[in-house]
Amino acid sequence: MYSHITLGISDFYRSLAFYTPILTALGHEQKFSEPPLMAGWMPPGQPHTLFVICRPFDDNPASAGNGSMVAFVASHRDQVDQCHAAAIQNGGTSEGAPGLRPHYHADYYGAYFRDPDGNKICVACHEPA
Repeated sequence: MYSHITLGISDFYRSLAFYTPILTALGHEQKFSEPPLMAGWMPPGQPHTLFVICRPFDDNPASAGNGSMVAFVASHRDQVDQCHAAAIQNGGTSEGAPGLRPHYHADYYGAYFRDPDGNKICVACHEPA
């Protein structure tokens, strides 16, 4: 569906510490790390679905998009819980605790949070309990 998603960050090491446990809980593998500029992860076996954190190349401050969100798929609800907890433990802020959102569909179990730069992230499981 996508080649890659890149989020702007202001502090590489803080963002690396924030995203590593979340993406690890989802089973993603770190494909590269180029401190202090960028790092990227991919789900196993996927040739082009790369998630990247990066300091902006134009050297302007990183900023979160209003109305923008990156949503990761979780294979089970425990992953959603783990990712939300890791986000909060590593400097994120909650935008919605893990739980069912039946207004999306009966099995939608998701959590929402912001990274330390204000980027909105969702982790969602679409499978029955």
